[in-house]
Amino acid sequence: MSEVVYYGADWCRDCRRSKALMDGLGIEYEEKNVEQVAEYATEAESISGRKNIPVIKFADGEFLVEPSDEDLKNALAKRGLVA
Repeated sequence: MSEVVYYGADWCRDCRRSKALMDGLGIEYEEKNVEQVAEYATEAESISGRKNIPVIKFADGEFLVEPSDEDLKNALAKRGLVA
């Protein structure tokens, strides 16, 4: 399993923002497009208990839902994935 798993959809503005941030920081992540695969939408909802996306799950079991750029950067830094 990847250190970071990203659940999102192409039409979602918050998803595009979080994905662009991770791409810009060179973060490797597993992408699960909830629009293309219904099972991924179910997985994301079971993780967060909500239908909101993006859901970004970390290997340690913690997750973020619709994170701000600052919250996402802090979560990545906490795990040593970005300086």
